Amino acid sequence: MPYPRVSATDKAVEVIEKLKKEHGDLVFHQSGGCCDGSAPMCFPKDEFMVGACDVKVGQIAGCDFFMSEDLFEYNKYTHLTIDVVEGRGSSFSLEIPLGLRFVAIPRLFTKEELEDLEPVERME
Repeated sequence: MPYPRVSATDKAVEVIEKLKKEHGDLVFHQSGGCCDGSAPMCFPKDEFMVGACDVKVGQIAGCDFFMSEDLFEYNKYTHLTIDVVEGRGSSFSLEIPLGLRFVAIPRLFTKEELEDLEPVERME
């Protein structure tokens, strides 16, 4: 079974499930640029338009997780664990009003993981 490129902590999944109850289907995007820099941001699925330069790197808690193609090229050898911490970010992400913010914790893939990674989907 292919190794995932992104996962979420139990605490993050708990927050995602709470947000789903309030907002419906969700999507995550990590841009590597504006607003909160490279913080993962959560949006209602029907309010976020995936761009031609975005890459789907996986799913967390049943939500598609995208990042900009440039950021993916920089992080393609990195597993991201999405967590949530207290504190207010400066983005439009759905968790911000809860006094929380999602964060990405990176680590390099092992040699074994690199041999069997989930494929990415380019949005071209």
